[in-house]
Amino acid sequence: MTIRAVFFDFGGVIMRTEFQAPRQHLAERFRMDYDDIDKAVFGSESARRASLGEISEEAHWLEILKRLRQPAAELESFKAEFFGGDIIDRQLVDAIHSLRGKVHTGLISNAWSGLREFITKEKVIDAFDTVVISAEVGEVKPSAKIYEVALKQAKVRASEAVFVDDMAVNIEGCEKAGMKGILFKDPKEALAQLNRLMKINK
Repeated sequence: MTIRAVFFDFGGVIMRTEFQAPRQHLAERFRMDYDDIDKAVFGSESARRASLGEISEEAHWLEILKRLRQPAAELESFKAEFFGGDIIDRQLVDAIHSLRGKVHTGLISNAWSGLREFITKEKVIDAFDTVVISAEVGEVKPSAKIYEVALKQAKVRASEAVFVDDMAVNIEGCEKAGMKGILFKDPKEALAQLNRLMKINK
């Protein structure tokens, strides 16, 4: 079966935490471990609700500040420090952009309501034909439904699609949905695996 669509995750693949120091400093400021501050932002109940679009991204951040007993005025500085070590892999974005026209390129991300605006501002959205964000569709990976939404938008069958994600559970989810999965660890290796798949499936 020919590969007609390639989907990528955002956080952990296109944007990765390359420098842990800013987040570590933030954790120390609140007398927390790195994993605890990470869990407060990504693993809390308000994070889950924001990922499903039940609350806005801002409401989630304000809930974090409330738990840390910080005023709402600290929101932007807190976010800036938390994400201070995160880098968008521009070379990977360029590589994805170069696939457009050859295959359908898509994004599938468990993310909050602000992601579309962020990737538009950062000119990442231009690399994709379609963008599926969990907060907008009310479904999160590894649920089969979010992959089905992406496939429907791309107008391809599951067997014609590949998904690149940094979490094994999400790769298992896409494979259960009938897609091929590439577990992301390194951009060069992931692209090499993708190229091999595309050659095999021509």
